Amino acid sequence: MNNEILTTVSEMIAKQLKLDVSEVTADKRLLEDLKADSANIMVLIMDLEDQYDLTVEDAAIAELKTVGDVAEYIEKHQ
Repeated sequence: MNNEILTTVSEMIAKQLKLDVSEVTADKRLLEDLKADSANIMVLIMDLEDQYDLTVEDAAIAELKTVGDVAEYIEKHQ
């Protein structure tokens, strides 16, 4: 996994969820561990699409369970 992407994704998630970035690690689950809700996820996806100039398919969003999943998706699709 690309550490630069993981760091950027972690920082974006921490900012969105008002968490300390040290709490946002690759294995953390967005919903269960970080307490994100569907609105948080949609804003995050839009921010990531802008940041990385890509489109996240609706079907893929449901598969993005952890911070690491998000970073890997971006790495594969940029």
